[in-house]
Amino acid sequence: MHVSRGYLTVSNFIIHIWTSPAFPMLTVLSMFYYIYLRRRARTATRGELMNHRRAIESNRPLPINVELVQYAKEVLDFSSHYGSENSMSYTMWNLAGAPNVYPSSGDFTQTAVFRTYGTWWELCPSARLPFTRTPPNFHSQDYVELAFEEPVFPTAIHVLETYHPGSVVKILACSASPYSQNLPADVRWDVLWSEAPTKVNSPQARQFSPCIKQINFPTNLIRLELNSSLLDYYTELDAVVLHGVRERPLLSLSTTMIAMDDLDDDEDEETDDGLDCLNKQFSATTFRKSTTNGYFDKLPYELIQLILSHLTVPDLCSLSQTCKLLYQHCCDPLQYIHLNLQPYWANINDTALEYLQPRCVLVQWLNLSWTGNRGTISVSAFSRFLKVCGSELLRLELSCGHFLNETCLEVIAETCQNLQELNLSSCDKLPPPAFNHIAKLYNLKRLILYRTKVEQTAMLSILNFCSELQHLSLGSCVMIEDYDTVASMMGAKCKKLRTLDLWRCKNITENGIAALASGCPLLEELDLGWCPTLQSSTGCFAKLARKLPNLQKLFLTANRSVCDSDIEELAANCINLRQLDILERNLFRLK
Repeated sequence: MHVSRGYLTVSNFIIHIWTSPAFPMLTVLSMFYYIYLRRRARTATRGELMNHRRAIESNRPLPINVELVQYAKEVLDFSSHYGSENSMSYTMWNLAGAPNVYPSSGDFTQTAVFRTYGTWWELCPSARLPFTRTPPNFHSQDYVELAFEEPVFPTAIHVLETYHPGSVVKILACSASPYSQNLPADVRWDVLWSEAPTKVNSPQARQFSPCIKQINFPTNLIRLELNSSLLDYYTELDAVVLHGVRERPLLSLSTTMIAMDDLDDDEDEETDDGLDCLNKQFSATTFRKSTTNGYFDKLPYELIQLILSHLTVPDLCSLSQTCKLLYQHCCDPLQYIHLNLQPYWANINDTALEYLQPRCVLVQWLNLSWTGNRGTISVSAFSRFLKVCGSELLRLELSCGHFLNETCLEVIAETCQNLQELNLSSCDKLPPPAFNHIAKLYNLKRLILYRTKVEQTAMLSILNFCSELQHLSLGSCVMIEDYDTVASMMGAKCKKLRTLDLWRCKNITENGIAALASGCPLLEELDLGWCPTLQSSTGCFAKLARKLPNLQKLFLTANRSVCDSDIEELAANCINLRQLDILERNLFRLK
Protein backbone atom coordinates (compact mmCIF):
# COMPACT_ATOMS: atom_id res chain seq x y z
CA MET A 1 0.00 0.00 0.00
CA HIS A 2 1.38 3.38 -0.99
CA VAL A 3 0.67 6.25 1.42
CA SER A 4 1.67 9.75 0.31
CA ARG A 5 3.73 11.80 2.79
CA GLY A 6 3.48 9.07 5.35
CA TYR A 7 -0.21 9.66 6.12
CA LEU A 8 -3.09 7.22 5.83
CA THR A 9 -6.00 8.46 3.76
CA VAL A 10 -9.50 7.07 4.04
CA SER A 11 -9.54 5.61 0.54
CA ASN A 12 -6.17 3.89 0.89
CA PHE A 13 -7.09 2.67 4.34
CA ILE A 14 -10.34 1.07 3.12
CA ILE A 15 -8.74 -0.49 0.02
CA HIS A 16 -5.96 -2.00 2.07
CA ILE A 17 -8.28 -3.40 4.72
CA TRP A 18 -10.66 -4.99 2.28
CA THR A 19 -7.84 -6.58 0.25
CA SER A 20 -5.86 -7.75 3.29
CA PRO A 21 -6.29 -11.39 4.47
CA ALA A 22 -5.78 -10.22 8.02
CA PHE A 23 -8.66 -7.77 7.93
CA PRO A 24 -10.13 -8.52 11.43
CA MET A 25 -6.77 -8.30 13.19
CA LEU A 26 -5.76 -5.09 11.38
CA THR A 27 -9.06 -3.47 12.30
CA VAL A 28 -8.60 -4.22 15.98
CA LEU A 29 -4.99 -3.02 15.97
CA SER A 30 -5.93 0.17 14.11
CA MET A 31 -8.63 1.00 16.63
CA PHE A 32 -6.29 0.44 19.57
CA TYR A 33 -3.71 2.72 17.93
CA TYR A 34 -6.38 5.35 17.28
CA ILE A 35 -7.49 5.30 20.94
CA TYR A 36 -3.87 5.56 22.09
CA LEU A 37 -3.16 8.59 19.87
CA ARG A 38 -6.39 10.29 20.89
CA ARG A 39 -5.61 10.00 24.58
CA ARG A 40 -2.06 11.18 24.05
CA ALA A 41 -3.32 14.22 22.16
CA ARG A 42 -6.03 15.13 24.66
CA THR A 43 -4.50 14.36 28.05
CA ALA A 44 -1.22 14.49 29.90
CA THR A 45 -0.01 13.45 33.28
CA ARG A 46 0.33 15.97 36.04
CA GLY A 47 4.09 15.72 35.79
CA GLU A 48 4.06 16.48 32.06
CA LEU A 49 1.82 19.51 32.55
CA MET A 50 4.01 20.82 35.35
CA ASN A 51 7.09 20.44 33.16
CA HIS A 52 5.36 22.32 30.33
CA ARG A 53 4.43 25.20 32.64
CA ARG A 54 7.94 25.37 34.07
CA ALA A 55 9.34 25.46 30.55
CA ILE A 56 6.98 28.26 29.56
CA GLU A 57 7.74 30.29 32.69
CA SER A 58 11.50 29.90 32.17
CA ASN A 59 11.22 30.78 28.43
CA ARG A 60 13.10 27.63 27.47
CA PRO A 61 12.43 26.32 23.94
CA LEU A 62 9.94 23.46 23.98
CA PRO A 63 10.12 20.28 21.90
CA ILE A 64 7.79 20.20 18.94
CA ASN A 65 5.61 17.43 20.36
CA VAL A 66 5.12 19.08 23.76
CA GLU A 67 1.59 20.33 24.46
CA LEU A 68 1.58 24.07 25.11
CA VAL A 69 -0.83 25.55 27.63
CA GLN A 70 -1.64 29.23 27.01
CA TYR A 71 -3.93 31.85 28.47
CA ALA A 72 -5.22 34.57 26.17
CA LYS A 73 -2.63 37.27 25.57
CA GLU A 74 -5.06 39.89 24.33
CA VAL A 75 -8.76 40.55 23.71
CA LEU A 76 -9.03 41.70 20.10
CA ASP A 77 -12.72 42.26 19.52
CA PHE A 78 -16.15 41.73 21.08
CA SER A 79 -19.76 42.59 20.42
CA SER A 80 -20.80 44.01 23.81
CA HIS A 81 -19.94 44.11 27.48
CA TYR A 82 -21.56 45.14 30.72
CA GLY A 83 -18.68 47.32 31.81
CA SER A 84 -17.51 50.81 30.92
CA GLU A 85 -15.12 51.73 28.12
CA ASN A 86 -12.92 53.51 30.64
CA SER A 87 -12.51 50.83 33.31
CA MET A 88 -11.82 47.12 33.76
CA SER A 89 -14.87 46.17 35.82
CA TYR A 90 -17.12 43.64 34.05
CA THR A 91 -15.36 44.21 30.70
CA MET A 92 -14.21 41.73 28.06
CA TRP A 93 -10.61 42.79 28.67
CA ASN A 94 -10.67 40.71 31.84
CA LEU A 95 -10.44 37.58 29.67
CA ALA A 96 -6.78 38.31 28.94
CA GLY A 97 -4.26 36.49 31.10
CA ALA A 98 -4.57 34.00 33.94
CA PRO A 99 -7.84 33.66 35.90
CA ASN A 100 -8.63 36.31 38.50
CA VAL A 101 -11.51 34.52 40.22
CA TYR A 102 -11.75 30.84 39.24
CA PRO A 103 -12.40 28.45 40.96
CA SER A 104 -14.45 30.80 43.15
CA SER A 105 -18.12 31.36 42.26
CA GLY A 106 -20.17 34.52 42.41
CA ASP A 107 -20.48 38.03 41.03
CA PHE A 108 -16.99 39.55 40.62
CA THR A 109 -16.04 42.77 38.85
CA GLN A 110 -12.79 41.15 37.59
CA THR A 111 -14.68 38.93 35.13
CA ALA A 112 -15.98 39.42 31.58
CA VAL A 113 -19.73 40.05 31.38
CA PHE A 114 -21.89 40.65 28.30
CA ARG A 115 -24.66 43.22 28.13
CA THR A 116 -27.70 40.94 28.17
CA TYR A 117 -29.16 37.74 29.56
CA GLY A 118 -32.50 35.96 29.35
CA THR A 119 -35.26 36.74 26.86
CA TRP A 120 -36.39 40.10 28.19
CA TRP A 121 -34.39 42.00 25.54
CA GLU A 122 -36.53 40.30 22.92
CA LEU A 123 -39.74 41.31 24.70
CA CYS A 124 -39.11 44.99 25.47
CA PRO A 125 -40.40 47.86 23.27
CA SER A 126 -36.99 48.35 21.59
CA ALA A 127 -36.84 44.72 20.39
CA ARG A 128 -36.31 44.35 16.65
CA LEU A 129 -38.17 41.98 14.37
CA PRO A 130 -36.18 38.87 13.41
CA PHE A 131 -34.93 38.30 9.89
CA THR A 132 -36.52 35.58 7.82
CA ARG A 133 -34.31 32.82 6.41
CA THR A 134 -32.07 32.78 9.48
CA PRO A 135 -30.75 29.19 9.64
CA PRO A 136 -32.10 27.25 12.64
CA ASN A 137 -28.58 26.28 13.75
CA PHE A 138 -27.46 29.90 14.15
CA HIS A 139 -27.82 30.74 17.85
CA SER A 140 -25.06 33.31 18.42
CA GLN A 141 -25.96 36.64 20.03
CA ASP A 142 -22.53 37.84 21.19
CA TYR A 143 -18.89 37.05 20.51
CA VAL A 144 -15.38 37.71 21.76
CA GLU A 145 -12.10 37.13 19.91
CA LEU A 146 -8.92 36.23 21.80
CA ALA A 147 -5.30 36.24 20.66
CA PHE A 148 -2.70 33.85 22.07
CA GLU A 149 1.05 34.09 22.03
CA GLU A 150 1.96 31.11 19.87
CA PRO A 151 0.06 29.38 17.03
CA VAL A 152 -0.73 25.76 17.81
CA PHE A 153 -2.88 22.91 16.59
CA PRO A 154 -5.57 22.93 19.29
CA THR A 155 -6.03 19.78 21.34
CA ALA A 156 -8.32 21.26 24.02
CA ILE A 157 -9.95 24.54 25.04
CA HIS A 158 -11.10 25.31 28.57
CA VAL A 159 -13.48 28.20 29.30
CA LEU A 160 -13.45 29.14 32.98
CA GLU A 161 -16.99 30.27 33.86
CA THR A 162 -17.47 31.67 37.34
CA TYR A 163 -21.14 32.61 37.46
CA HIS A 164 -24.25 31.33 35.66
CA PRO A 165 -22.41 29.21 33.09
CA GLY A 166 -23.82 27.78 29.88
CA SER A 167 -23.74 30.66 27.40
CA VAL A 168 -21.01 29.41 25.01
CA VAL A 169 -22.59 27.94 21.86
CA LYS A 170 -19.70 27.96 19.38
CA ILE A 171 -15.89 27.99 19.38
CA LEU A 172 -13.95 28.85 16.21
CA ALA A 173 -10.29 29.05 15.19
CA CYS A 174 -8.79 31.41 12.59
CA SER A 175 -6.01 30.63 10.14
CA ALA A 176 -4.71 34.22 10.23
CA SER A 177 -2.38 35.29 13.02
CA PRO A 178 -3.36 38.64 14.58
CA TYR A 179 0.36 39.39 15.01
CA SER A 180 1.30 38.82 11.37
CA GLN A 181 2.24 41.88 9.33
CA ASN A 182 0.52 40.56 6.21
CA LEU A 183 -2.88 38.91 6.17
CA PRO A 184 -3.17 35.75 4.08
CA ALA A 185 -5.21 35.95 0.89
CA ASP A 186 -7.68 33.43 2.28
CA VAL A 187 -8.69 33.96 5.92
CA ARG A 188 -10.28 30.76 7.19
CA TRP A 189 -12.46 30.20 10.24
CA ASP A 190 -13.04 26.59 11.29
CA VAL A 191 -15.65 25.57 13.84
CA LEU A 192 -14.00 23.61 16.64
CA TRP A 193 -17.24 22.98 18.50
CA SER A 194 -20.86 24.13 18.37
CA GLU A 195 -24.10 23.26 20.11
CA ALA A 196 -27.55 24.71 20.68
CA PRO A 197 -28.08 26.67 23.92
CA THR A 198 -28.67 24.45 26.92
CA LYS A 199 -29.91 25.24 30.39
CA VAL A 200 -27.34 24.78 33.17
CA ASN A 201 -29.13 24.32 36.47
CA SER A 202 -26.34 25.44 38.78
CA PRO A 203 -24.99 29.02 38.82
CA GLN A 204 -21.70 27.80 40.31
CA ALA A 205 -18.29 28.07 38.63
CA ARG A 206 -17.18 25.38 36.22
CA GLN A 207 -14.47 24.60 33.68
CA PHE A 208 -16.18 24.13 30.33
CA SER A 209 -14.12 21.75 28.19
CA PRO A 210 -16.01 20.68 25.07
CA CYS A 211 -14.65 17.96 22.80
CA ILE A 212 -13.17 20.00 19.94
CA LYS A 213 -12.58 19.06 16.33
CA GLN A 214 -9.03 18.88 15.03
CA ILE A 215 -8.06 21.33 12.29
CA ASN A 216 -5.31 21.28 9.68
CA PHE A 217 -3.75 24.68 10.41
CA PRO A 218 -2.13 26.20 13.50
CA THR A 219 -3.99 29.02 15.20
CA ASN A 220 -3.49 31.65 17.87
CA LEU A 221 -6.84 33.36 17.30
CA ILE A 222 -9.87 31.83 19.02
CA ARG A 223 -13.43 33.13 18.90
CA LEU A 224 -16.20 32.32 21.35
CA GLU A 225 -19.81 32.91 20.34
CA LEU A 226 -22.45 33.06 23.04
CA ASN A 227 -26.17 32.93 23.62
CA SER A 228 -27.46 33.96 27.06
CA SER A 229 -31.17 33.61 26.37
CA LEU A 230 -31.64 30.64 28.73
CA LEU A 231 -29.75 32.18 31.64
CA ASP A 232 -31.40 33.52 34.78
CA TYR A 233 -28.68 36.15 35.25
CA TYR A 234 -25.57 37.56 33.61
CA THR A 235 -22.91 34.96 32.76
CA GLU A 236 -19.37 35.72 33.93
CA LEU A 237 -16.22 34.42 32.24
CA ASP A 238 -12.79 34.53 33.86
CA ALA A 239 -10.27 33.08 31.40
CA VAL A 240 -9.81 30.89 28.35
CA VAL A 241 -7.08 28.24 28.21
CA LEU A 242 -5.77 26.96 24.87
CA HIS A 243 -3.99 23.59 24.77
CA GLY A 244 -2.15 22.66 21.59
CA VAL A 245 0.93 21.30 19.88
CA ARG A 246 3.25 22.93 17.36
CA GLU A 247 3.29 20.00 14.97
CA ARG A 248 0.20 18.79 13.19
CA PRO A 249 -1.17 15.65 14.91
CA LEU A 250 -1.06 12.41 12.93
CA LEU A 251 -4.08 11.25 10.97
CA SER A 252 -5.72 14.70 10.93
CA LEU A 253 -4.13 16.46 7.98
CA SER A 254 -7.30 17.01 5.96
CA THR A 255 -10.97 16.31 5.88
CA THR A 256 -10.32 13.24 3.72
CA MET A 257 -8.22 11.62 6.42
CA ILE A 258 -9.35 9.56 9.37
CA ALA A 259 -10.67 12.01 11.96
CA MET A 260 -9.35 11.56 15.47
CA ASP A 261 -12.73 12.59 16.83
CA ASP A 262 -15.07 10.25 15.03
CA LEU A 263 -13.93 7.41 12.82
CA ASP A 264 -17.53 6.35 12.29
CA ASP A 265 -18.38 9.66 10.62
CA ASP A 266 -15.71 9.13 7.99
CA GLU A 267 -17.00 5.64 7.26
CA ASP A 268 -20.47 7.13 6.82
CA GLU A 269 -19.07 9.77 4.50
CA GLU A 270 -17.38 7.07 2.40
CA THR A 271 -20.72 5.29 2.08
CA ASP A 272 -22.40 8.56 1.21
CA ASP A 273 -19.83 9.18 -1.53
CA GLY A 274 -20.73 5.85 -3.09
CA LEU A 275 -24.43 6.63 -2.94
CA ASP A 276 -23.83 10.05 -4.41
CA CYS A 277 -21.94 8.47 -7.30
CA LEU A 278 -24.84 6.11 -8.02
CA ASN A 279 -27.35 8.92 -7.69
CA LYS A 280 -25.41 10.99 -10.22
CA GLN A 281 -25.38 8.11 -12.67
CA PHE A 282 -29.11 7.53 -12.33
CA SER A 283 -29.79 11.25 -12.53
CA ALA A 284 -27.70 11.55 -15.69
CA THR A 285 -29.56 8.63 -17.29
CA THR A 286 -32.93 10.08 -16.38
CA PHE A 287 -31.96 13.51 -17.64
CA ARG A 288 -30.99 12.13 -21.05
CA LYS A 289 -34.36 10.45 -21.40
CA SER A 290 -36.42 13.44 -20.27
CA THR A 291 -36.52 16.89 -21.79
CA THR A 292 -38.87 18.45 -19.24
CA ASN A 293 -38.86 19.12 -15.51
CA GLY A 294 -41.73 16.72 -14.88
CA TYR A 295 -44.70 18.22 -13.12
CA PHE A 296 -42.64 21.02 -11.60
CA ASP A 297 -43.12 23.10 -14.74
CA LYS A 298 -46.87 22.99 -14.21
CA LEU A 299 -46.75 24.69 -10.78
CA PRO A 300 -47.63 28.39 -10.71
CA TYR A 301 -44.64 30.71 -10.53
CA GLU A 302 -45.83 32.16 -7.23
CA LEU A 303 -46.13 28.71 -5.64
CA ILE A 304 -42.57 27.80 -6.55
CA GLN A 305 -41.45 31.12 -5.12
CA LEU A 306 -43.29 30.35 -1.89
CA ILE A 307 -41.63 26.93 -1.63
CA LEU A 308 -38.18 28.40 -2.19
CA SER A 309 -38.78 31.12 0.40
CA HIS A 310 -38.19 28.51 3.10
CA LEU A 311 -34.62 27.84 1.96
CA THR A 312 -31.55 29.50 3.44
CA VAL A 313 -29.33 31.69 1.28
CA PRO A 314 -26.64 29.00 0.71
CA ASP A 315 -29.36 26.52 -0.24
CA LEU A 316 -30.77 28.99 -2.75
CA CYS A 317 -27.35 29.49 -4.29
CA SER A 318 -26.82 25.72 -4.56
CA LEU A 319 -30.27 25.07 -5.99
CA SER A 320 -29.73 27.70 -8.67
CA GLN A 321 -27.09 25.43 -10.22
CA THR A 322 -29.45 22.52 -10.86
CA CYS A 323 -31.46 23.62 -13.89
CA LYS A 324 -32.54 26.70 -15.83
CA LEU A 325 -36.01 26.78 -14.27
CA LEU A 326 -34.74 26.78 -10.71
CA TYR A 327 -31.93 29.16 -11.63
CA GLN A 328 -34.56 31.64 -12.73
CA HIS A 329 -36.50 31.26 -9.48
CA CYS A 330 -33.44 31.32 -7.21
CA CYS A 331 -32.15 34.50 -8.84
CA ASP A 332 -35.45 36.33 -8.61
CA PRO A 333 -34.85 39.51 -6.56
CA LEU A 334 -38.11 38.87 -4.71
CA GLN A 335 -36.33 36.00 -2.90
CA TYR A 336 -33.90 38.52 -1.39
CA ILE A 337 -36.21 41.16 0.05
CA HIS A 338 -34.88 40.22 3.51
CA LEU A 339 -31.21 39.20 3.36
CA ASN A 340 -29.50 38.08 6.56
CA LEU A 341 -25.79 37.44 6.01
CA GLN A 342 -24.74 37.59 9.66
CA PRO A 343 -24.87 33.79 10.14
CA TYR A 344 -22.33 33.46 7.30
CA TRP A 345 -20.02 36.26 8.46
CA ALA A 346 -16.91 34.08 8.10
CA ASN A 347 -17.55 33.51 4.37
CA ILE A 348 -18.76 36.94 3.28
CA ASN A 349 -16.17 38.78 1.21
CA ASP A 350 -15.95 40.96 -1.89
CA THR A 351 -16.62 37.99 -4.16
CA ALA A 352 -19.76 37.02 -2.24
CA LEU A 353 -21.14 40.56 -2.45
CA GLU A 354 -20.44 40.69 -6.18
CA TYR A 355 -22.17 37.32 -6.65
CA LEU A 356 -25.28 38.44 -4.72
CA GLN A 357 -25.45 41.92 -6.20
CA PRO A 358 -27.70 41.16 -9.24
CA ARG A 359 -30.14 39.32 -6.99
CA CYS A 360 -30.45 42.06 -4.36
CA VAL A 361 -31.70 45.02 -6.36
CA LEU A 362 -34.98 44.96 -4.37
CA VAL A 363 -33.52 44.18 -0.94
CA GLN A 364 -35.27 46.05 1.89
CA TRP A 365 -33.72 44.47 4.98
CA LEU A 366 -29.99 43.77 4.91
CA ASN A 367 -27.95 42.33 7.77
CA LEU A 368 -24.15 42.53 7.35
CA SER A 369 -23.38 42.46 11.08
CA TRP A 370 -20.04 40.85 12.07
CA THR A 371 -18.94 40.67 8.43
CA GLY A 372 -15.95 42.13 6.59
CA ASN A 373 -13.34 42.16 9.33
CA ARG A 374 -9.65 41.50 8.62
CA GLY A 375 -9.94 42.84 5.12
CA THR A 376 -12.49 40.37 3.77
CA ILE A 377 -14.78 43.20 2.61
CA SER A 378 -13.25 46.27 1.01
CA VAL A 379 -14.72 49.74 1.09
CA SER A 380 -14.96 49.76 -2.71
CA ALA A 381 -16.89 46.45 -2.85
CA PHE A 382 -19.30 47.57 -0.11
CA SER A 383 -19.85 50.89 -1.89
CA ARG A 384 -20.52 49.20 -5.24
CA PHE A 385 -23.01 46.84 -3.62
CA LEU A 386 -24.95 49.65 -1.93
CA LYS A 387 -25.02 51.84 -5.03
CA VAL A 388 -26.73 49.00 -6.90
CA CYS A 389 -28.86 47.54 -4.09
CA GLY A 390 -29.38 50.36 -1.60
CA SER A 391 -32.19 52.41 -3.12
CA GLU A 392 -34.97 50.27 -1.60
CA LEU A 393 -33.26 49.63 1.76
CA LEU A 394 -35.38 50.25 4.85
CA ARG A 395 -33.21 48.46 7.41
CA LEU A 396 -29.42 48.11 7.51
CA GLU A 397 -27.61 46.14 10.22
CA LEU A 398 -23.83 46.74 10.39
CA SER A 399 -23.02 45.82 13.99
CA CYS A 400 -19.27 45.25 14.60
CA GLY A 401 -18.47 46.14 10.98
CA HIS A 402 -14.89 47.22 11.46
CA PHE A 403 -14.26 47.65 7.72
CA LEU A 404 -16.54 50.71 7.74
CA ASN A 405 -15.06 54.17 7.33
CA GLU A 406 -16.36 57.65 6.56
CA THR A 407 -16.68 56.84 2.85
CA CYS A 408 -19.05 53.98 3.67
CA LEU A 409 -21.34 56.19 5.72
CA GLU A 410 -21.28 58.83 3.01
CA VAL A 411 -22.40 56.21 0.46
CA ILE A 412 -25.15 55.04 2.84
CA ALA A 413 -26.41 58.61 3.27
CA GLU A 414 -26.40 59.32 -0.48
CA THR A 415 -27.80 55.98 -1.66
CA CYS A 416 -30.20 54.79 1.04
CA GLN A 417 -32.56 57.72 1.19
CA ASN A 418 -35.47 55.53 2.33
CA LEU A 419 -33.54 54.01 5.23
CA GLN A 420 -35.55 53.77 8.45
CA GLU A 421 -33.28 51.64 10.67
CA LEU A 422 -29.49 51.81 10.99
CA ASN A 423 -27.49 49.70 13.44
CA LEU A 424 -23.83 50.66 13.97
CA SER A 425 -23.50 48.98 17.35
CA SER A 426 -19.86 48.42 18.42
CA CYS A 427 -18.47 49.97 15.24
CA ASP A 428 -15.83 51.50 17.47
CA LYS A 429 -13.31 52.05 14.67
CA LEU A 430 -15.51 54.52 12.80
CA PRO A 431 -13.94 58.01 13.08
CA PRO A 432 -16.07 60.73 14.70
CA PRO A 433 -16.54 62.82 11.51
CA ALA A 434 -18.23 59.84 9.80
CA PHE A 435 -21.34 60.23 11.95
CA ASN A 436 -22.16 63.64 10.47
CA HIS A 437 -23.46 61.89 7.34
CA ILE A 438 -26.25 60.19 9.31
CA ALA A 439 -28.05 63.54 9.59
CA LYS A 440 -28.89 63.22 5.86
CA LEU A 441 -31.09 60.16 6.55
CA TYR A 442 -34.25 62.12 7.29
CA ASN A 443 -36.53 59.06 7.44
CA LEU A 444 -34.65 57.28 10.24
CA LYS A 445 -36.88 55.77 12.91
CA ARG A 446 -34.29 53.61 14.65
CA LEU A 447 -30.61 54.44 15.24
CA ILE A 448 -28.25 52.29 17.31
CA LEU A 449 -24.89 53.87 18.13
CA TYR A 450 -23.93 51.75 21.15
CA ARG A 451 -20.13 51.80 21.77
CA THR A 452 -19.32 54.21 18.96
CA LYS A 453 -17.25 57.40 18.83
CA VAL A 454 -20.09 59.70 17.90
CA GLU A 455 -19.45 63.21 19.21
CA GLN A 456 -21.84 65.82 20.52
CA THR A 457 -21.84 68.05 17.42
CA ALA A 458 -22.76 65.16 15.12
CA MET A 459 -25.40 63.92 17.55
CA LEU A 460 -27.07 67.31 17.77
CA SER A 461 -27.16 67.50 13.97
CA ILE A 462 -28.71 64.03 13.74
CA LEU A 463 -31.41 64.89 16.27
CA ASN A 464 -32.16 68.17 14.52
CA PHE A 465 -32.74 66.62 11.09
CA CYS A 466 -34.00 63.12 11.99
CA SER A 467 -37.18 64.13 13.78
CA GLU A 468 -38.93 60.83 12.97
CA LEU A 469 -36.71 58.89 15.40
CA GLN A 470 -38.60 56.44 17.60
CA HIS A 471 -35.75 54.26 18.91
CA LEU A 472 -32.32 55.62 19.87
CA SER A 473 -29.38 53.90 21.55
CA LEU A 474 -26.46 55.98 22.84
CA GLY A 475 -25.23 53.48 25.42
CA SER A 476 -21.51 53.74 26.25
CA CYS A 477 -20.95 56.65 23.85
CA VAL A 478 -18.10 58.22 25.80
CA MET A 479 -17.27 61.00 23.29
CA ILE A 480 -20.41 63.03 24.06
CA GLU A 481 -19.37 65.79 26.48
CA ASP A 482 -22.74 67.12 27.65
CA TYR A 483 -25.70 64.75 27.70
CA ASP A 484 -27.97 67.45 29.12
CA THR A 485 -27.64 69.41 25.88
CA VAL A 486 -28.30 66.27 23.84
CA ALA A 487 -31.34 65.42 25.99
CA SER A 488 -32.70 68.93 25.53
CA MET A 489 -32.44 68.53 21.76
CA MET A 490 -34.28 65.22 21.99
CA GLY A 491 -37.06 66.86 23.95
CA ALA A 492 -37.33 69.66 21.43
CA LYS A 493 -37.08 67.66 18.17
CA CYS A 494 -37.87 63.97 18.78
CA LYS A 495 -41.50 64.04 19.87
CA LYS A 496 -42.09 60.48 18.59
CA LEU A 497 -39.30 58.89 20.63
CA ARG A 498 -40.46 55.62 22.22
CA THR A 499 -37.24 54.01 23.48
CA LEU A 500 -33.97 55.57 24.63
CA ASP A 501 -30.77 53.90 25.80
CA LEU A 502 -28.41 56.13 27.81
CA TRP A 503 -26.54 53.26 29.53
CA ARG A 504 -23.37 54.54 31.24
CA CYS A 505 -23.66 58.14 30.11
CA LYS A 506 -21.57 59.85 32.77
CA ASN A 507 -22.87 63.38 32.89
CA ILE A 508 -26.63 63.57 32.44
CA THR A 509 -28.32 65.43 35.32
CA GLU A 510 -31.84 66.20 36.49
CA ASN A 511 -31.98 69.00 33.86
CA GLY A 512 -31.59 66.53 31.00
CA ILE A 513 -34.14 64.20 32.58
CA ALA A 514 -36.63 67.07 32.91
CA ALA A 515 -36.22 67.91 29.21
CA LEU A 516 -36.78 64.28 28.23
CA ALA A 517 -39.81 63.87 30.48
CA SER A 518 -41.45 67.02 29.14
CA GLY A 519 -40.55 66.66 25.45
CA CYS A 520 -40.86 62.92 24.86
CA PRO A 521 -44.16 61.87 26.47
CA LEU A 522 -44.41 58.69 24.37
CA LEU A 523 -41.36 57.06 25.94
CA GLU A 524 -41.99 53.40 26.77
CA GLU A 525 -38.42 52.35 27.52
CA LEU A 526 -35.64 54.29 29.23
CA ASP A 527 -32.23 52.95 30.23
CA LEU A 528 -30.40 55.14 32.77
CA GLY A 529 -28.24 52.35 34.15
CA TRP A 530 -24.89 53.40 35.63
CA CYS A 531 -25.59 57.14 35.29
CA PRO A 532 -23.88 58.32 38.50
CA THR A 533 -24.79 62.00 38.24
CA LEU A 534 -28.52 61.34 38.71
CA GLN A 535 -29.67 61.78 42.33
CA SER A 536 -33.10 60.96 43.74
CA SER A 537 -32.93 64.00 46.02
CA THR A 538 -33.43 66.26 42.97
CA GLY A 539 -36.82 64.64 42.30
CA CYS A 540 -35.79 63.51 38.80
CA PHE A 541 -37.06 59.92 39.19
CA ALA A 542 -40.39 61.02 40.61
CA LYS A 543 -40.76 63.46 37.71
CA LEU A 544 -40.09 60.64 35.25
CA ALA A 545 -42.83 58.56 36.84
CA ARG A 546 -45.39 61.38 36.66
CA LYS A 547 -44.56 62.56 33.12
CA LEU A 548 -44.07 59.17 31.40
CA PRO A 549 -47.14 57.03 32.13
CA ASN A 550 -46.42 54.73 29.16
CA LEU A 551 -43.16 53.39 30.59
CA GLN A 552 -42.83 49.62 30.26
CA LYS A 553 -39.11 49.30 30.98
CA LEU A 554 -36.96 51.46 33.25
CA PHE A 555 -33.33 50.80 34.16
CA LEU A 556 -31.86 52.64 37.13
CA THR A 557 -29.05 50.14 37.61
CA ALA A 558 -26.37 50.96 40.22
CA ASN A 559 -28.07 54.17 41.33
CA ARG A 560 -27.84 53.97 45.11
CA SER A 561 -29.99 57.04 45.62
CA VAL A 562 -33.25 55.36 44.54
CA CYS A 563 -35.58 55.42 47.54
CA ASP A 564 -39.05 54.36 48.71
CA SER A 565 -40.83 57.41 47.34
CA ASP A 566 -39.42 56.80 43.84
CA ILE A 567 -40.78 53.26 43.81
CA GLU A 568 -44.14 54.47 45.11
CA GLU A 569 -44.37 57.07 42.32
CA LEU A 570 -43.57 54.45 39.70
CA ALA A 571 -46.16 52.06 41.11
CA ALA A 572 -48.83 54.77 41.18
CA ASN A 573 -48.22 56.32 37.74
CA CYS A 574 -46.59 53.73 35.46
CA ILE A 575 -49.24 51.03 35.41
CA ASN A 576 -47.73 49.39 32.28
CA LEU A 577 -44.28 48.97 33.83
CA ARG A 578 -43.00 45.41 33.26
CA GLN A 579 -39.23 45.69 33.71
CA LEU A 580 -37.57 47.65 36.50
CA ASP A 581 -33.85 47.33 37.21
CA ILE A 582 -32.71 48.86 40.50
CA LEU A 583 -29.79 46.49 41.00
CA GLU A 584 -27.15 47.62 43.52
CA ARG A 585 -29.36 50.29 45.07
CA ASN A 586 -29.42 50.92 48.80
CA LEU A 587 -31.98 48.94 50.75
CA PHE A 588 -35.40 50.52 50.96
CA ARG A 589 -38.69 49.55 52.49
CA LEU A 590 -41.77 48.72 50.42
CA LYS A 591 -45.11 49.43 52.10
